[in-house]
Amino acid sequence: MKSLEIEIKFYIPDIDSIRARIRSLGAEPKSSGFETNIRFDDKEMHLTQEKKLLRLRQDTRCRLTVKSPPEDADTEFKIFRELEVDISNSQTMIAILGQLGFYPRQVYEKQRETYLFNHTELCLDTLPYGHFLEIEGGKDDIRKAAEAIGLPWGKRITANYLSLFATLQKQLNLPFEDVTFENFKQTGIDKSRIHKILEEGVSPL
Repeated sequence: MKSLEIEIKFYIPDIDSIRARIRSLGAEPKSSGFETNIRFDDKEMHLTQEKKLLRLRQDTRCRLTVKSPPEDADTEFKIFRELEVDISNSQTMIAILGQLGFYPRQVYEKQRETYLFNHTELCLDTLPYGHFLEIEGGKDDIRKAAEAIGLPWGKRITANYLSLFATLQKQLNLPFEDVTFENFKQTGIDKSRIHKILEEGVSPL
């Protein structure tokens, strides 16, 4: 059972060139698919206040995940304690969580391609607001993978995708909470404005 998640991510406007670079390094393709995630919280939003995440993810399978920050903060990497279990019926799980006082608060979507490379997992993620590379593994292996791919360490992101969306939501006055492709399509936001905000906000958080 994996209990500690260590990762960083990079904003990559040109996903095709990064994909080609990863493949040229001999990374092994693992999976590819579309994800729908539902974030849950109670009425008082205690999980959000405590920087915890309760998430139900649906892709080729369904998983319930709980993430919580470690006792010691880390400024170089995004580190969370993580517990995850497979769920056979998502609607029943939603009903169970509701009985316990946890309700759907936010939906976010993602297209993900996953590769294995030198003890790390490389995830090419397409979010409704941009493309990213997430690198997960041990700290030294993450550094080596970023260097091999040619990504500058100073451009790494330690914020999660929902935090990045919150920044965009505030600066662009986005009228919705769910991070879906349809919501972004309907707003008609100029992609160059999103790109500018993400480029300016990629320093470690």
